[in-house]
Amino acid sequence: MLDPDATTDDLGIDIPIPVSYPARRYPASHDFPSGPGIGERLPEFSLPNQHGELVDFHADRGESKSVVVFYRSAVW
Repeated sequence: MLDPDATTDDLGIDIPIPVSYPARRYPASHDFPSGPGIGERLPEFSLPNQHGELVDFHADRGESKSVVVFYRSAVW
């Protein structure tokens, strides 16, 4: 069992807050689905690029394959 006041998680990664902090806890997977499965088509969406212009994911990439990565959290 992991010490709730630890500043290193169970993977050995240094963390900025103790693992007991509510935001560090992993929710039950049935309460928070992880999203589309590997190889499953993403829903239609648009996001702003670095210039603030909206980019439509499916329209702008055409038939090119792509990888979408989301970080659960990051320390900058």
